[in-house]
Amino acid sequence: MFGKRTGGPEVKPKASAQAPEAEAPEASSAPELALAPAAASKAAEPEHTTSSDHSDLFGDERDRYNETKQSIFASLVEAVDLTELGKLDSRQVREEITDIVGEIIAMKAMVLSSTEQQSLIIDICNDVLGLGPLEPLLERDDIADIMVNGAEKVYIEVDGQIELTDIRFRDNAQLMNICQRIVSAVGRRVDEASPICDARLLDGSRVNVIGPPLSIDGATLTIRKFKKDKLRIQNLVDFGSITPMGAKLLGVIGACRLNILVSGGTGSGKTTLLNALTAFIEEGERTITCEDSAELQLQQPHVVRLETRPPNLEGAGEVTMRDLVKNCLRMRPERIIVGEVRGPEAFDLLQAMNTGHDGSMGTIHANNPREAVSRVENMIAMGGFNLPAKTVREQISSAVHVIVQAARLRDGSRKITHVTEVVGMEGDVVTLQDLYTYEILGEDENGKLIGEHRPTGLRPSFWDRAKYFGQEQDLVEALGI
Repeated sequence: MFGKRTGGPEVKPKASAQAPEAEAPEASSAPELALAPAAASKAAEPEHTTSSDHSDLFGDERDRYNETKQSIFASLVEAVDLTELGKLDSRQVREEITDIVGEIIAMKAMVLSSTEQQSLIIDICNDVLGLGPLEPLLERDDIADIMVNGAEKVYIEVDGQIELTDIRFRDNAQLMNICQRIVSAVGRRVDEASPICDARLLDGSRVNVIGPPLSIDGATLTIRKFKKDKLRIQNLVDFGSITPMGAKLLGVIGACRLNILVSGGTGSGKTTLLNALTAFIEEGERTITCEDSAELQLQQPHVVRLETRPPNLEGAGEVTMRDLVKNCLRMRPERIIVGEVRGPEAFDLLQAMNTGHDGSMGTIHANNPREAVSRVENMIAMGGFNLPAKTVREQISSAVHVIVQAARLRDGSRKITHVTEVVGMEGDVVTLQDLYTYEILGEDENGKLIGEHRPTGLRPSFWDRAKYFGQEQDLVEALGI
């Protein structure tokens, strides 16, 4: 069907217009095959596991395996009409590739064990359908980050600790082709003219690519993976990120439609926490999300997802976060969620919070709640708004009700360290009060930190609001008053 093949070793690969693609193995990254890696792995047959482990291969043995794979891959490209193959679903593609690879091995009289042959087929299918050597890592649910520093070094983060893997790419060209496949799937590009790009995988995982000439040692690819099963507040309790009473407090805050800022450093779990907080949004509410790369996975039925757009080759067509936030105000939202507040859109978000869009949320990079307030103030100044400092702070104090601080501790664990209420103004200063805090008490023999979440016992200023929404009793239990 896709090449001149017979049932025996007399196979003569088709010499077709695909010959240019055979010049280099990296031609597997043809646009026609930019299929979703997640879909590809799900479509795999039970007998074909979607990961191959070569950790037991070293030195000459690994080199021999890679040379064999490269040779078979080049023959496959010659024998297959890629345009036709791209029209099939991933299960059919895998079946077709398995048949052709078996024939190529027989034709070349290669000596391979059944395990090697199966691993080789899996690797080739991953090269054609997915993200090549990265596929086994994408399937693991315990990995938080994948960091590719050129073709020879791939690092992962597991349980808060970074470790080097044995994953390798054939060369920098293969790595760059995989980067292009990822970004093209979401309508973006990465090349010498535009070497920096933010994108996402179909499961919402965040992707950043920076290529040559900015990245000197080959393309650098960073993937922030999200768990297949979206975390709920109860999962955060199970992980020890917060106590059941603290989780109940967050539930009350969500049910009372308070405006929330999730603050934290890089990798502290801000987006995960924001996802968990959206569980308290009622199904009938119209929610609009604005993000640089669509990551949020809201479970409610009435959700509109918006995503920014970079400029095109001519430098036109850019849609910024501020453009999205300003436009969504015309879309009759009940809640507005900004994935990450990092610029002048902070002013528009505050305006939205002050104009009847209660229960809006956003994340911000800051090391503590007080710094989060200062960061918002600085972002408004970045937009060129010539407003007095006191006016800006009054806007912040009236718009933001609660700041939830997340942190990644030195042992790799992630904790909610503060649930802080924005009370109002005292003179020219925004007044904050902690409702819940996390205190580090020590360290065990394994280097894990020991700490305790404690309510401060303070009565929040949104007490009457909780009574209005029927949450007074839950608030009393959560704060231990």
